[in-house]
Amino acid sequence: MRRGVYVFLFVIVLGPAMNVSAAVVASGAGGFVVREEVDYHGSADAAWQRLGRLQDWWDAEHTYSHNAANLSLTLVPGGCWCEKLANDGFVRHMDVIYVQAPVRLRLSGGLGPLQAMGVSGALTFTLIAGEPGTTKVRAEYAVSGFSADGFAKIADGVDAVLGEQLQRFAATH
Repeated sequence: MRRGVYVFLFVIVLGPAMNVSAAVVASGAGGFVVREEVDYHGSADAAWQRLGRLQDWWDAEHTYSHNAANLSLTLVPGGCWCEKLANDGFVRHMDVIYVQAPVRLRLSGGLGPLQAMGVSGALTFTLIAGEPGTTKVRAEYAVSGFSADGFAKIADGVDAVLGEQLQRFAATH
């Protein structure tokens, strides 16, 4: 119970200071859409460069290897958000399908357990000039397919993980 109080206080007191917004925009029998936004203290060019260095901000706990240094993102046509695994193994998390530097990056695929479900997903990062010296970073992940248990619980979990990653993106340089 005490942990719940601390989480509540964090969200009420620190949440607005971090200027983070999050939402499961839509969820239904065939999929879901989640959207996260953070303010990054830096230019759009700096945010773009950081976006391409996943290993610097993606939490190692949300990787298969438990080592964020194994992540890479190649921003070329057909590029890969990939992860090196032991014994010459790898995970191709997502494919790069749209790059408009320093404004928009779109990737296609299923992150984490979504990959094994065979769903289709599009993760779009949009960088928007904000107050002087800041850039709003929006991540929207649209997922469609089939889940025997429905998508409501999955959507909440994906939203939480994506939000955590964007907070790390904005908080660490």
